[in-house]
Amino acid sequence: MIRSMTAFAGNEIEIGDLTLSCELRTVNHRYCDISLRLPDRLRFVESELRTAIAAKISRGKVECSLSYKKQAKNGPSFTINTDGVSALLAAASAIEEQMLAPLSFSALDVLAFPGIQQEPDIDKEQLNLGIVTLVDQTLAQLLEAREREGTQLKLLIEERCAKMLGFVVAAGKRMPEVLLLIRTKLKDRITELVAEPNFDRLEQELVLLTQKLDITEELDRLETHIAEVLRVLKQKDPVGRRLDFLMQELNREANTLGSKSADKEMTQIAIELKVLIEQMREQIQNVE
Repeated sequence: MIRSMTAFAGNEIEIGDLTLSCELRTVNHRYCDISLRLPDRLRFVESELRTAIAAKISRGKVECSLSYKKQAKNGPSFTINTDGVSALLAAASAIEEQMLAPLSFSALDVLAFPGIQQEPDIDKEQLNLGIVTLVDQTLAQLLEAREREGTQLKLLIEERCAKMLGFVVAAGKRMPEVLLLIRTKLKDRITELVAEPNFDRLEQELVLLTQKLDITEELDRLETHIAEVLRVLKQKDPVGRRLDFLMQELNREANTLGSKSADKEMTQIAIELKVLIEQMREQIQNVE
């Protein structure tokens, strides 16, 4: 089953007096690019989270955001760092002695100073386990979303492959008639220009011209590449890069088909093939 590289998932979990939130976003990217946004208090799990995400996602730009908020409970939700307050006041007094007009500050100013308020500690091992569980749950939701989107992409690509096969068959049926028309036109034209034409020489030239205009090889390759696309779509491993390569090969054969075209209908078939290939290529840009 193919996966899309575009998805979003979010989840929450409670640990002690904290509510942890996790959001995961992914968009298309050539490689696996993981970006983590963590508050300083949760920075210790960064390496473990990178490893967990990289184990499940092989391609795409991944943004993982973790945040937390304290739950409202009875009683104070923080304690005061009394040693820090004493040190802060002592430093303030020393500075004021050198000031001409010392400025007063309130208790709220002291509380706002970094390190004065101390949040109750939560067991680090418990916190680590909770974060990993939260991210794993969110990651599972993200992968489900990527698979759902991938299923839709698969249907769209298969639909366009079927249309391409129809055009390939039509081109194969049209080619003998095109070659016959070319041979007839050339013979008539040379008969007009030469009183006694050398039809043996003409036949040799027609054979060479027919070989140049023969598109059998291009049609065979188009069928082969389309069959490979359909086969790759059934694989479980990430297939985005392989599908992208196959689109390049399909486009090359469609270009050759167009350059060899000597008929309005064949030219239109080549154009329709290129349109379908471009539509598939745009969809495949989102395939992992």
